[in-house]
Amino acid sequence: MHRHGYKGRKFGRERDQRRALIKGLATSLVTYESIETTVEKAKEVVPYVEVLITKAKRGDLHNRRQVIAGLSTLEAAYKLVDEIAPQLSGRTSGHLRIKRTRARVGDNAQLARISFVDELKSAPVAEEPKVEKKAPAKKPAAKQTAKKETK
Repeated sequence: MHRHGYKGRKFGRERDQRRALIKGLATSLVTYESIETTVEKAKEVVPYVEVLITKAKRGDLHNRRQVIAGLSTLEAAYKLVDEIAPQLSGRTSGHLRIKRTRARVGDNAQLARISFVDELKSAPVAEEPKVEKKAPAKKPAAKQTAKKETK
């Protein structure tokens, strides 16, 4: 059978499962900033995430909603738009790299690491002002009534 006109890899999955796989890998990549997967999956997920990064760099409402739809969690979408995209403003494309790592032990599949080309700096965590805590006020002792014993 010929391969003319067929686009993308099937991964032995149906369409909805394939889309969920790519979306999950993209979410993990944004969350952890580097993931290890098979080379074939890496080659499929990189263009998907590159498009999301471009939309996140624009940052208007419509593109923000498209990024949210393209990732599995809101936290990952917010991290991409608010933290990662501003750090990648110096590039127009080529934000990710694929580096082959090792062969997996179970099935000898070639694995690869996907990571950002530019080193991402974590957002500075605002320190909370130290407030001296006072010892909790003692509660008034409950009235103890002595029972008179009658004999």
